[in-house]
Amino acid sequence: MNVTATIIFVVLFVGVALLGFYAANWRKGDMGLLDEWGLGGRRFGTVVTWFLLGGDLYTAYTFVAIPALVFGAGAVGFFALPYTILIYPFAFVVFPKLWSIAKRHGYVTSADFVSARYGSRMLALAVAVTGILATMPYIALQLVGIEVVIGGLGFQTTGLVGDIPLIIAFAILAAYTYTSGLRAPAMIAIVKDILIYITIAVAIIVIPQQMGGFSHIFASVPSAKLLLKAPDAGSLNGYSAYATLALGSALALFLYPHSITAVLSSSSGNTIRRNMALLPAYSLVLGLLALLGFMALVAGVGTMPEFASYFKQYGANFAVPALFLHFFPSWFVGIAFAAIGIGALVPAAIMSIAAANLYTRNIHKEFFNKNIDGKGETHVAKTVSLVVKVGALAFIIFLPVTYAVQLQLLGGIWIIQTLPAIVLGLYTRFLDHRGLLLGWAVGITSGTWMAITLQLKGSIFAIHVGGLAIPGYAAIWSLILNIVVAVVVSLLVKVTGMKRAADRTAPGDYLDIVEG
Repeated sequence: MNVTATIIFVVLFVGVALLGFYAANWRKGDMGLLDEWGLGGRRFGTVVTWFLLGGDLYTAYTFVAIPALVFGAGAVGFFALPYTILIYPFAFVVFPKLWSIAKRHGYVTSADFVSARYGSRMLALAVAVTGILATMPYIALQLVGIEVVIGGLGFQTTGLVGDIPLIIAFAILAAYTYTSGLRAPAMIAIVKDILIYITIAVAIIVIPQQMGGFSHIFASVPSAKLLLKAPDAGSLNGYSAYATLALGSALALFLYPHSITAVLSSSSGNTIRRNMALLPAYSLVLGLLALLGFMALVAGVGTMPEFASYFKQYGANFAVPALFLHFFPSWFVGIAFAAIGIGALVPAAIMSIAAANLYTRNIHKEFFNKNIDGKGETHVAKTVSLVVKVGALAFIIFLPVTYAVQLQLLGGIWIIQTLPAIVLGLYTRFLDHRGLLLGWAVGITSGTWMAITLQLKGSIFAIHVGGLAIPGYAAIWSLILNIVVAVVVSLLVKVTGMKRAADRTAPGDYLDIVEG
């Protein structure tokens, strides 16, 4: 065991846990109400929202997996850069409108909006269930980040004994989330982001100096990993795969329940707009993190005997921890590993809260107890947030890590199928709930089928147009089918004169009013 690194890791971990419990007294409100517990009272300003969204969107899996993808597959891993650049103009336009409507009507989830907009409980149920299912493996993957750094500290992470540190970490997470709600990850996100910025700033200066500079690093990367595979007469190859990964990921990210929860916790629509202008600062950090994959590749950490057992267990996910263990003293390894570990706690907390909000509002209240009051809602949400965490923990304990990673591929494919109902619904009522529901079913089915044909080992599915193969992100292909079906069915509903469900929102709700 790396004693020095472990002590620093534990001290920082305990510190943020105490901060999580203290957060219940921060910006006090009635924590018995779902609006306060699950959305922080919708009072987070620009600075807090910036840290919260940064902590929410840039997860421990991002810090571990993007460099791991670059380490293993090369240039395709840099799709995360255009993807995070595409996100923010999209969110700048769309989500202040959703915030405004949600604030006016007291909506807590995206499914609340869908239910009101289309007058369909079943469509709202589909959106809620999709959100919960897509979130579960995402939470589990935060545990992968914690598990990798715990292993890097020298602890055994296999068997019952190996699961104990992971169980303790998530028991603490469950406790302060139950007590403090969304305020806890909002406060902890500030510490997490400071640690991440310190870690990457030091790494990007120290490691290249010890490796002969960036010119030597890039010159040493094999050309096959330095560049995308160019199109040829029979296929668009890496170009279409890269472009559709970036586009599909950008369209999907803000549809996840945890992203929408963070957005709805903002104090105004203008707070969201300001954050969409400021958040690209994280894209710079993400680019630097991705470069760590090339550094690990050139440093040869994957072939170092001292790391052989780790790479056998964790695969390329151990590339970044190995890099820090190789180049830095133990005290800084403790800080870096704490940044990754704490970086897992923030999104995991928000994800569990978001999933609990969806279940409480759009499943429990809608189908089991319509008369539940505000305090009853919050009690159910708190309980469900615990259940969600236990479920995510089970993913890691009872399934190999690779299965959790593979299941995550379905997350993006599934959640993007809610785009027509949520995003298009903010701009038009042309689509009918029956068309949207059928489109959602076709999108979910086709996307899942594509992933299964790939044996859940990837998300790039090639379609053939004439004699040309176009490899692309399965989420994009399935979304296209979804939208086509939704439009065709909605046209049939209009042509046949079938009665449409009532819209419980008003036209004035959709005006672009600048608040705050």
